[in-house]
Amino acid sequence: MNEERWHIIFTGRVQSVGFRCRSKYAADALSLRGWVQNLWDGSVEMEVQGLKEDIQSMISAIQTSSYIQIEDVISKQVPLENDSGFHIR
Repeated sequence: MNEERWHIIFTGRVQSVGFRCRSKYAADALSLRGWVQNLWDGSVEMEVQGLKEDIQSMISAIQTSSYIQIEDVISKQVPLENDSGFHIR
């Protein structure tokens, strides 16, 4: 199976609700690599790399929080990188 890397922007109620910590926990559990960070406009930016099914599982896990309300997701596939682990920026 081939790995993919995705650049994703999440909008909605995604800051100050544990989004980045939940992302890291899910990414670590699924052995995904990449990073997540808050943006100045209230959205969250992420790059995540791994198997497509695992990336989808990670996003589903993030959405299960009662505090996080994702309104929109903008994603595009980007070139693979040589990351080690998943980091909060």
